[in-house]
Amino acid sequence: MRYYFLLVIFISSITAYSQSADKLGIVKHNHIGLHVKDIQASTKFYRETLGLQPIPVPDDLKAIRSWFKLGEDQQIHLLAGRTEPVVNDRNGGHFAVFVESIDQAEAFLKKRNISYHPQVRFDGVKQIYITDPDGYVIELNQISTKK
Repeated sequence: MRYYFLLVIFISSITAYSQSADKLGIVKHNHIGLHVKDIQASTKFYRETLGLQPIPVPDDLKAIRSWFKLGEDQQIHLLAGRTEPVVNDRNGGHFAVFVESIDQAEAFLKKRNISYHPQVRFDGVKQIYITDPDGYVIELNQISTKK
């Protein structure tokens, strides 16, 4: 009986290991890190233009990092020290966020004289593209209330 018990435990551990080794196991997005040239200018943009809520950074990183809440439990981390230019366009590297109202977002950008590119997606959804101080492209989409 004792050997049977050990055999069951052994087989169970092998099965559990093989299941966990079959996939990476990603469950959700945590954060995006952006390498920036001027941490103060980028921090101001993400706080004041995008309206993101800052997250406390450890004291020893405050001069070179800036973190922001983006949604329920997602973040953007700004990482100082970039020396090369960012080359992106809206058809290539970018990240997308939802806004409450695309029309409100457009009015906000116009009022602050912030350059943007509006377009209508293939399915009729209006989008707006803006760039941050480093040239990272940000796509704005209106959150859908349709289910």
